[in-house]
Amino acid sequence: MGLKKLKPITPGQRHKLIGDYSEITKSTPEKSLMASKKKSGGRNNSGRMTMRYLGGGHKQKYRVIDFKRDKHDVPATVKAIEYDPNRTARIALLFYKDGEKRYIIAPEGLKVGDTVVSGKKATPTVGNAMFLSDIPLGTMIHNIEMTPGKGGVIARGAGTYAQLNARDGKYAIVKMPSGETRMILTNCLASIGAVSNGEHSLVVSGKAGRTRWLGRRPRVRGVVMNPVDHPMGGGEGRNSGGHPRSRKGLPAKGYKTRSQKKYSNKFIIEKRKK
Repeated sequence: MGLKKLKPITPGQRHKLIGDYSEITKSTPEKSLMASKKKSGGRNNSGRMTMRYLGGGHKQKYRVIDFKRDKHDVPATVKAIEYDPNRTARIALLFYKDGEKRYIIAPEGLKVGDTVVSGKKATPTVGNAMFLSDIPLGTMIHNIEMTPGKGGVIARGAGTYAQLNARDGKYAIVKMPSGETRMILTNCLASIGAVSNGEHSLVVSGKAGRTRWLGRRPRVRGVVMNPVDHPMGGGEGRNSGGHPRSRKGLPAKGYKTRSQKKYSNKFIIEKRKK
């Protein structure tokens, strides 16, 4: 993917930086792999707003992604690389040898016509899914399971990847995208390579309207609210608001909110960098 800077013929295009979508080969999604997607506008089942600053946005259809990669030892051909409005990464349409079609998160370097496979017979090439017990040390991986058979949950966003550093008994030691080093069972699956669309973090929307199209409403700072609405609100003129804290009064900027009794603490070898 490359970035495209537009001529500033309108104010919204002056600082706009968008992807050129050059890697996308198909503009219409696979109908059999689509599902309806309902927007809540941040309201719960009784109609009360439980998430602020959500609402509006373009209508979207959900693409059913195969995070489990549980079709083992059946080769699949990449038929298309597609855009997915529900995620920052690109997705790849696979045609399996037995006729089944599935979407997967497209890794960087995966092209139309490539063959991918998952399971014990897979080799450590881009797009293949392998068990952590079989992946060579030092390999970049994504879509990593934390519970065997549950599906990948780690490193699924654009440009992210983790690294397999070592193995110790039934655990693999993986360096996460956040910098955290943790232990994951070796019978968990992971896909080889880094996630596609790595330049997504450099995109500049150019105008507030593009953010509204994504379903995000304007976010109001606590400092400009009234005292009844936020702990940092109120005061004459432009007051800074005292100690930074959330709307519920929890301190921000350095205050640790992770539970000391969390069951997964024992799997973390080194915490993420601040």
